[in-house]
Amino acid sequence: MSDKRLYKSSVNCMICGVCGGIAEYFNIDPTLVRLAWIIFTCVGGAGIWAYIIAAIVIPK
Repeated sequence: MSDKRLYKSSVNCMICGVCGGIAEYFNIDPTLVRLAWIIFTCVGGAGIWAYIIAAIVIPK
């Protein structure tokens, strides 16, 4: 079993590194995570709050 942990990315960082960290955790392209986050924000409207909460909760 691997010891994967979710951290904010310092390499794939645009604003806080949340999307880059999620992409590194799931081993996918950070652009896909950013696009999904934008769609989530436009459709549901809760994406901004989710990003702020994730930026606070996810360790660096």
